Amino acid sequence: KTDKIHSPMSIYEINLSSWRKHGENYLSYIQLADELVKYLKEMNYTHVEFMPLMEHPFDGSWGYQLTGFFAATSRFGCPKDLMYLIDKLHQNDIGVIMDWVPAHFCKDDFGLRKFDGNNLFEKSNKYLADNDQWGTLNFDFSKKEVVNFLISSALFWFKYYHIDGLRVDAVAYMIYLNFSGKDIRNEDGSVENREAIEFIKKLNQTIKSEVPGVFVIAEESTSWPNVTKPVEKNGLGFDFKWNMGWMNDIIKYMKLDPIYRKNHHNLLTFSIMYAFNENYILPFSHDEVVHMKNSMIGKMPGTYDEKFDQTRLLYSFMFAHPGKKLLFMGNDIGQFDEWNEYKEVTWEVLEYEKHQKLKRFMSDLNKFYQTNDEFYDLDSSYSGFQWEDVNNSNESLIIFERINSKNEKIICIFNFTPVLRKNYPVGVDDYALYSVVLNSSMKKYGGNLNRNKPYYSKNIKHNDREFSISVDIEPFSAMFIKLNKLRNINKK
Repeated sequence: KTDKIHSPMSIYEINLSSWRKHGENYLSYIQLADELVKYLKEMNYTHVEFMPLMEHPFDGSWGYQLTGFFAATSRFGCPKDLMYLIDKLHQNDIGVIMDWVPAHFCKDDFGLRKFDGNNLFEKSNKYLADNDQWGTLNFDFSKKEVVNFLISSALFWFKYYHIDGLRVDAVAYMIYLNFSGKDIRNEDGSVENREAIEFIKKLNQTIKSEVPGVFVIAEESTSWPNVTKPVEKNGLGFDFKWNMGWMNDIIKYMKLDPIYRKNHHNLLTFSIMYAFNENYILPFSHDEVVHMKNSMIGKMPGTYDEKFDQTRLLYSFMFAHPGKKLLFMGNDIGQFDEWNEYKEVTWEVLEYEKHQKLKRFMSDLNKFYQTNDEFYDLDSSYSGFQWEDVNNSNESLIIFERINSKNEKIICIFNFTPVLRKNYPVGVDDYALYSVVLNSSMKKYGGNLNRNKPYYSKNIKHNDREFSISVDIEPFSAMFIKLNKLRNINKK
C-alpha cells in the first residue's frame, strides 16, 4: 500500500551464510527472526535485501547459480521457517526484497540442464546456450514454456512467501546478445536480445497485474533507456534501477588523494545530468567489497581517522543524493576486511570507539533520512533538487538543496578536502535563522565538534539568492542545514 516512489527506502543487503554465525554454524531462519530484526530496527533500515535464497549447490556462487527456482534453500531451515522470518520482518515494518536470477542456471545433472534428455530450458545451439562468463547455461526465452516457468517462479515468491520486491540480477546480460563478449547479432546486425526483452516486459506486466503493490528492481549497468518506464510507454516496466554509473563515479572520486580531486570534479556532479531519467537506487553492494576491490572504508585515502571522516562524508553524500539507498552488511560499521562468504561480518571491530561511533552515525543518518521528506519526496524529479554551488572544483566543495513538494528545503554542504573552510558564503532564500540539523563532524560520530552554532542570514545576495549565511565547514565533512524560523525582513 506504500507509495514506493515517494517514500524512503534504505536497504540493508545481506548474505545469510556470512552475516552472523553461532560457532561454525549458520543462523537459522528462526534465529534470524530475532537477531536480524533487532539489528535492522536499531539501525533504522526500511528494507532488507537477501542475496538469492533459492536452492543452489555451491556456497561460493553466493546463490546466483540456481538449481531450485521454487525452493527456498534448506541451509537455514524449512520453507515455513523462512515464512516466519519474513512475517517477523513485516510485523516490524521492514520490507523484504530478494534477489532473483532468470539470466542463467546451473549445469548440474540434478538441475534443469537437458531436463528430459534434450535441450529443454536452454538453446539447442551450444554457442548460444553456454554462458561462459559464469560457467552456466542461458535460458531459451523464445519458448513460451520457459517464459511461463520463470514468471511462475517470480509470482511464487510474491504469493507464497509474501516478499515485497524482487531484484533481477544481470539484466544487461539478458538484453544484449553480445554483452558477454560473444559476437552474436540479429539478422539486421543489431545486438538487442528481443526474446529476452519481451520476456522482461511480460514478467513486469504480469507481476503488476497479479500482485499489485510489489516492486521489481533491475540490476542493469548500461545506458539502456526507459528501464523504469511502463511497458505501455515503451519501457521495460521495472520499478527501480540500480545506479551503477553514480556508484562507479563516486567510488573512483573518493579513492583519489584529496589533492587530485579538484581535477575530477565532474565525477561528483555528472550524475545529476541523468539522476531523474529513471527511478534509481544508489548501491554500495556486495560487488564493491570483493575480488580485491577493498572494503568501503579501506578505499578511503589518508590516516586512520581520515578514513572514518571520509566514510561518513561519503554516506552523507549518498543519502542526500537523489535515489533510494542500499548498503551491504559490514559497510555500516566500517569493516576493514573484504567480504568473505565463508566468514561472518567482523563484528569484533565494534570493540573500538571509532567503529561504534560510525555505527551510531549510520543509525542516525537512516533516521534523519526517514524523518525529512526533502530527501525522498521528489526523488525522481528535477523539482526536488537545486544546485547552490556546483563549480568550486578548486576547493572540492559542492552545495545543493533537496526540496519536498511543500517547497521545504535542506541545504546540503560537502567538503571533500582536509581543509577547514571558515565563513564560507551560502545563498539562502529567507532573512532568518538557519540551523545545522546533521553534521558528520560531531564528536559523537568521531569528529571534532561539540556543538553546531546557528547561522543568521544577512541581507547579502549570493548565488542568485536574496540572502546568505557564512558557514564554517569542517574538513572531510557533510552538513545539512534547514530554515529554523523567520525573522522580520529588514533589507536596510
